Amino acid sequence: MTIANIFLAIGPWQIAIVVLVVLLLFGGKKIPELMRGLGSGIKEFKDASKEDEVSEETKKE
Repeated sequence: MTIANIFLAIGPWQIAIVVLVVLLLFGGKKIPELMRGLGSGIKEFKDASKEDEVSEETKKE
C-alpha cells in the first residue's frame, strides 16, 4: 500500500477517533496552548527560511 492510498483510506470516523484520543490525552485546556506553540514554530520556520533566501541573494550580488 502506498502513502497516497493510506491517505485516501482515512474516513470521517477515523478522524473523529483521532480527535477523541487527542482530547482524552491532552485535555481541552492544553490543546489551545499546543496549537499556539505549533503556530509560533511554523512562523519562526518561515521567517528563518525567508532570511536564508535574502542572505543567499545578497551573496550572489
